[in-house]
Amino acid sequence: MTTSVKLTVLGATGMAGSRIVAEALTRGHAVTAVARSHDEQAPARDGLRRVSADVAGAVPAPELLDGADVVVSALPARTVLPLLPELVTAAGGARLVFVGGAGSLRLPNGERVIDQPGFRDEWKPEASAHVELLDALRALPEGVDWTFLSPSALFLPGERTGTFRLGGDDLLTDTEGASRISGEDYAVALLDEVETPAHRRARFTVGY
Repeated sequence: MTTSVKLTVLGATGMAGSRIVAEALTRGHAVTAVARSHDEQAPARDGLRRVSADVAGAVPAPELLDGADVVVSALPARTVLPLLPELVTAAGGARLVFVGGAGSLRLPNGERVIDQPGFRDEWKPEASAHVELLDALRALPEGVDWTFLSPSALFLPGERTGTFRLGGDDLLTDTEGASRISGEDYAVALLDEVETPAHRRARFTVGY
């Protein structure tokens, strides 16, 4: 049986964050879910502590991170990037896991997804921030334990199948050439990594 892990999830009510919280609770982990607001009608769940806090522009209060084994950031990269140095300090040695973007993944021709002509202008600010965040993580001192998980190009709510592939810096595509992963299976891959670390101080990706 997997040892219970104490997780703090920042951005816990978004598409990725909510699924990470749900998957962690299903596995018996203790979760502090941090978000600007929560559904007050949602039933209480064993192992879940809901905290309302807006971390945009400010480092999370130390008590939200104190005692966490792993801090998962499901925040927009534009929110977390300027807070990264303070977040590393506030985490106090906890492992940092970031919900990343697909824009910095490589295509077979060696070019990045973000640099393709079809990449929409409205996606570029957040995608560029994810590129900067990954670069900033790679520049952190050796003692900082971090992981950055990039989804496939199409990252939407869907089904939890538990069947997917993992990769490194290259965009994954299925037999039909599509690059996709459900939020549910993304959460499975992330919690697998939390429980059995295989990508310390590295980026990896998940897709069908």
